[in-house]
Parts: sequence; structure tokens; C-alpha cells
Amino acid sequence: MTSVVPYLVRAYHQWMEDSGLTPHILVDCSKSSVVVPEPFIQKGKIVLNIANHATNSLVINNESISFKARFEGKSHNIYTPINAVLTIYAGENGEGMFFEKDQMLPKKEKKPILTILD
Repeated sequence: MTSVVPYLVRAYHQWMEDSGLTPHILVDCSKSSVVVPEPFIQKGKIVLNIANHATNSLVINNESISFKARFEGKSHNIYTPINAVLTIYAGENGEGMFFEKDQMLPKKEKKPILTILD
């Protein structure tokens, strides 16, 4: 089963944009494949503004979030796998959603345990 996280990220992003709020994500930079400017990482995490006006070529798909953004006037390609996104929230009021580790990975389907009753 596909993780629900990318769908929630897209929904919150759209809601924040429609509401005039600024969507931010908190990213765990210890996850493999995260590409962000290292000088801006603090305590293994980075906050990224993913508002349409702050990014170029923003793509939020089921596997990752990628875009181009400027840090201190220099353009950077940003890439974060969805499982590295810890939260999405509005910069103005903090409203948003934290993601639990069990939401990050597709859940394995459990087979029911059946017993024969006499």
C-alpha cells in the first residue's frame, strides 16, 4: 500500500497556498538521498519554505519533494525523499501536521488469523 504522507503534504500545501499561508517542511537530513545546502542544516534538520513564490519547479510526488530555491542569493537544487519529511506547517501560525514513522513506510498487509471452531 502507498504511504499517505505525500497525499497529506500535497493537500496541506494546497490548503496553505489557498489560505495565503506559507508552507514549510521540516526535513530529517540524516536520511539518505536528502540534497540540501549543508551550511543551513541545524541539529541534523532543515526547515524549507515550499511556497510557490519561494520555489522554482516544485514537484511533490509519492516518492519525493524537489525544487530549486535560493539560499543567500545562490540557487540550489533541493531534493528530499518523502520519508525524510517530519512535518508540514504554516510559517505564520504553525498549523500543520507531524508525520509518525509508521506513516512513512507502506504498511504490510497482515493476513487474518483464522481458527476452526467446532
